[in-house]
Amino acid sequence: MTARAIDEPHRASSQLELLFDLTFVVAVAAVTAEFAHHIADGHALSGLVPFLQVFFAVWWAWMNFTWFASSYDTDDVPYRLLTMVQMAGVLVLAAGVPAAAGHSDYRAVAIGYLVMRVALVAQWLRAGAEDPAGRRTALRYALGIAVAQAGWILWLVSAEAGALPAQAQVPCFAALAVLELAVPRWAERTRPTSWHPHHIAERYGLFTIILFGESVLAASNAVAGALEEAEVSRRLIVIAGSGLVLLFALWWLYFLLPAGEGLNERRHLSYRWGYGHYGIFASLAALGAGLEVAVGQTGHDAGASPLVVCYAVAIPTALFILLLWAVHARLLAARLLYPAVVLCGVAAILLLPLAASGTGVAAVVATTAAICVLMVAVTIVLGRDGASRRTARPPRAAGRP
Repeated sequence: MTARAIDEPHRASSQLELLFDLTFVVAVAAVTAEFAHHIADGHALSGLVPFLQVFFAVWWAWMNFTWFASSYDTDDVPYRLLTMVQMAGVLVLAAGVPAAAGHSDYRAVAIGYLVMRVALVAQWLRAGAEDPAGRRTALRYALGIAVAQAGWILWLVSAEAGALPAQAQVPCFAALAVLELAVPRWAERTRPTSWHPHHIAERYGLFTIILFGESVLAASNAVAGALEEAEVSRRLIVIAGSGLVLLFALWWLYFLLPAGEGLNERRHLSYRWGYGHYGIFASLAALGAGLEVAVGQTGHDAGASPLVVCYAVAIPTALFILLLWAVHARLLAARLLYPAVVLCGVAAILLLPLAASGTGVAAVVATTAAICVLMVAVTIVLGRDGASRRTARPPRAAGRP
């Protein structure tokens, strides 16, 4: 197991990585469904913290494997077997999501997380043993992950035993999350790993597509449920169609940004870009939950008010756009998301739900989708104009500053 080349040509996701991602489909679906239940019951705020906690575990497990694989994917028998162990851990974690989100019972999630981390530590130890050049970095990763995992076990045992007060559980979780985020920065101070920029950009794009797929699935399930309880209504068609258009527009915005080239030229911004995607991914998962509730409430009276339902769609949409701009602002050489377009669009989206009591949920969702489509159109036009001006600009004369 030796480090792969940073400039390896035509580097793409392997079949094993694609299989690994499929196990996260189950985990993300479970997280999204539980958050949708909280929103529909009128308990969106109380369900938000468990949603963010469980989603952090899902996202961080995916992150750890993805960046390791970008540097050390040997695709031999030991590597495949240890990766499959991590997949098993993901499925155990997914099975524990309902208990964690509904009753703050994190035992199954912790067991699944432990299975994944043991296999990942074994991968790093193998890299340390077989790659002398990256040995110190690999051993630091193994040590840091092991220490963080011990902290999670201690946190869970203390909470279960009542030794950790309820009001201290969330701050302790946040502290352990910060420790997890600090491990890569500490480990790579000795020697950075050889992750491939275009491979990483592709892997993040694939996970983004998974989250879009989960949103489509959540809305589709809600449509099926609404059809069982009531006939097809105009409101149902408008919300379902607008939700699909909204997802199309957000997909278009995300894939307008060529992150691979930016990561290749500005590797030092990889932490900001990679960690910033937690908010982007969580926003997409939350949007799936919001769309599911918005569609589902057409068939019966939901516990949540129209204002809450509309904000369950508007807030994730606005956060996705805002964070997408923030994490790419310094990464890309050419400006593709313009601040004025982003800020005006986000402000309009966040103000729309205030009219929900008068216009209805369908009108708000449809207008939100229309704003996002307009943002895509304006961004494309401005991007083409900017490219034309750069192409038409005369070359500088020799010796000109």
